[in-house]
Amino acid sequence: MVKKKNDSNIEKNVEKEKKSKKIEKKIPTKEKKKRENLFAEISKKKKGVNDDSRFSIYEVIVIILISILFGILIGYIIIYSRDSAQIGHSSNVNEMIRTYDNLLDYYYGEVDPDKLADAAIKGMVDSLEDPNSIYMDQNETDNSSETVDGTIVGIGVVVLYDNEYNTIIRVYDDSPADRAGLKVDDVILKVDGKDVVGVYGDSLTKLIRGKINTNVHLTIRRGDEEKEFVLKRKTIDLESVSNQVIDYEGKKVGYIKLDSIASNTYKQFYSALKRLEKNDIDSLVIDVRDNLGGHLLQTKQILSLFFDRKTILYQIESKSKTQKVYSDSSATRKYPVAVLINENSASAAEIIASCFQENYKKATIIGTTSYGKGTVQKSQDLNSGSSIRYTTQKWLTSKGEWLNERGVTPDVVIGQSEEYYEKPIYTNDAILQEALSQLNK
Repeated sequence: MVKKKNDSNIEKNVEKEKKSKKIEKKIPTKEKKKRENLFAEISKKKKGVNDDSRFSIYEVIVIILISILFGILIGYIIIYSRDSAQIGHSSNVNEMIRTYDNLLDYYYGEVDPDKLADAAIKGMVDSLEDPNSIYMDQNETDNSSETVDGTIVGIGVVVLYDNEYNTIIRVYDDSPADRAGLKVDDVILKVDGKDVVGVYGDSLTKLIRGKINTNVHLTIRRGDEEKEFVLKRKTIDLESVSNQVIDYEGKKVGYIKLDSIASNTYKQFYSALKRLEKNDIDSLVIDVRDNLGGHLLQTKQILSLFFDRKTILYQIESKSKTQKVYSDSSATRKYPVAVLINENSASAAEIIASCFQENYKKATIIGTTSYGKGTVQKSQDLNSGSSIRYTTQKWLTSKGEWLNERGVTPDVVIGQSEEYYEKPIYTNDAILQEALSQLNK
């Protein structure tokens, strides 16, 4: 019995020990969790994180995922829109490419790839049936660029071809020709040893002009003597503005002739105007006859010399909007102004005439109705050296009139005299004489 009792005690002790061990195992676990929570709180404080944070880590992850999905969706929309827009013409483009490749590969004769491409581009431009959207070959492109830029690379002379001889009729100031000693009435006989008697126009121009800082050798006849000159080609600023003071019935009339409106015309116009005003002119003539236009920015700057910032100089209309172009100056003039136009005054020249007609109180437009070119073109150079020019916008007068194919109607309509064509001096210029008369009324 004793043995059994002891056995029972032993069993009880074993059970107690098991319970005790279970309790010991539970206590460290709770303490461990407490310690972990305590360390987590300390860590949060060190990192500046607290329970009041705006977003939890799960919320941040959700926001990132939504952003990614939204970005992918927008990307698909853009790509789909672009592809949809191209569906309408992709087949035509592919057909053009296929035709181009077939002609290069299978046409029995030699084919120039550049000429083939240019012909296709020319055909596209011609199909617009717009007289102001044109294809220009390399020579036409070069000439157009010179007119627009107002500069050339050359020696600085103007030549008149007469009876097979090229005679210098003008030498630009401070040009290579001027510094070398070339003079008016010198006759050019040879260029780099090549006889140029009977050679004229572009053929002569190509020989004299060339790359900047290269030399050209001229043989000149001056009177009965031949002279040799070696000149270094330089950039020459072309003059698009000329001016003078005309005394008319005891009053001083300033006269400015604008041959074109190139990228350097405003600077020349401003200098001419200041020079005339220093001579105390009583009135001004701005002559844009035979001026085919040019730079709109230069036109804006010229007009800004006469109109304040409240004045709309002209407007530009595109497919999507119409923009009013204001003067960018506070300078104004109060003396009478006459603007001379004819049937060859176009584009930017018409902008000048119409702006004075609509806004300048003492302006009179004199001559014949202008050309009527109410569009604006953009140029694109091609790999072959040729280019295209195509219409992108309309220009409107300051009051919103579109003068395309209508032109500016003069306030005083008068044609040119026959005497002027026989002897072109200002006293025979009927339109200029009418302007002088109008300004002095």
